[in-house]
Amino acid sequence: MKATLMKLNFFSGLFAMVLVSLLASCGGSKKAPSNAQGQLIGVSPRPKYFPPVPYGMVYVPSGTFHMGPSDEDVNYSFTARNKAISISGFYMDATEITNNEYRQFVNWVRDSVAHILLGHVKQDDGQDYIDWKQKINYADKATMEKMEPLYYSQENRLYGKKEIDVYKLIYHSETFNWDQAKLRSNAGKPRSQFIVKKDVPIYPDTLCWIRDFSYAYNEPMTRMYFWHPAFDRYPVVGVNWHQANAFNEWRSRYWEDYRQSKKLFTEDKFQLPSEAQWEYAARGGREQAPFPWGGVYIRNKKGCLLANFKPGRGDYPEDGGFYTVAADAYWPNDYGLYNMAGNVAEWTQDVYYENAYSFTSDMNPYLRMDIPDTAAPKMKRKAVRGGSWKDIGFFLQNGTRSYEYQDSAKSYIGFRCTIAFLSRSRNDFSKHK
Repeated sequence: MKATLMKLNFFSGLFAMVLVSLLASCGGSKKAPSNAQGQLIGVSPRPKYFPPVPYGMVYVPSGTFHMGPSDEDVNYSFTARNKAISISGFYMDATEITNNEYRQFVNWVRDSVAHILLGHVKQDDGQDYIDWKQKINYADKATMEKMEPLYYSQENRLYGKKEIDVYKLIYHSETFNWDQAKLRSNAGKPRSQFIVKKDVPIYPDTLCWIRDFSYAYNEPMTRMYFWHPAFDRYPVVGVNWHQANAFNEWRSRYWEDYRQSKKLFTEDKFQLPSEAQWEYAARGGREQAPFPWGGVYIRNKKGCLLANFKPGRGDYPEDGGFYTVAADAYWPNDYGLYNMAGNVAEWTQDVYYENAYSFTSDMNPYLRMDIPDTAAPKMKRKAVRGGSWKDIGFFLQNGTRSYEYQDSAKSYIGFRCTIAFLSRSRNDFSKHK
């Protein structure tokens, strides 16, 4: 009996030693293994990854839906056929981008121009970079004299007041043209051939409030809407398609720089939603619902209007607003998204083609093209979704499509951003595996 116990102890000890050896050789510790014993074990160590939720965004899970009109519409029956579409998960802004959020972008561009004029520039590896640690005192007379090129010239001032020339607020954009890079005929060509560099004036066109409506007194909105604190939580308007894309590029860089400074993984890029993403998100998981709130009517059972639009024959204030309203007004849909119908219509990435559903993929359809502003007007059309404060109820439907020209800014068009979710589902991370 004693001999048997000794044998068991011996084999138990031998098994423990072998197990420890195997764990050590297979990357069980945090240190990279010195000897993988010829086995494929991957690169070690790798940090754990938990997807961050971008501030102000909500998660839209992967799924399939029928894109297009919920009911047959004679006017669109041959151009917007109902089509089954699969969408991978993504994050989307819960509200339209507000004046105050867009103002952060404007102020960043203003400060970058001011830093350059003040000589707050440092070099690193042969490149010039703005030294953001330097402070700018906009109330200092000596500082303002150095920044003279940023202000309106003397003849363009009212009562001699120094004000920043908004046309000097230009964002330098550098993007990668994936549509050209993907072509087999371009394989092996230098990467520089697919880098697109351009300068984008980014200040909203506040004159849109009086340009969009003839013989209407909207001058107070032109003078006050973008900068006054009364409208901070209202959606930004007067922003064309190029400016909306520039905002997304800046937002991506801004977050990426922070995450790199904290030695964190960077995420994908912010961008405008595709038409398919927008419609899928607007439906909120309700397959054939004509409106984001799920019902078939624009009023609830008490007779209250459910969105900000042009009811009846033009009773603008009946829905609680006159022009735009706060970006989080009214109830959100089942994904937590506000004002997917009404308030302001929203830019999407896609070029507008009447029969786009006939040839786009049924998996994450995407029809983005960089068209020069000198092209024919028909080529410059970009899809716009959701309807606005000045539109009738038809445009509030999830499946209704419209368009605007990419270089046009309107008092009734804004935007919101999306960013890809880099995994199968948030449920994979619910227990911090």
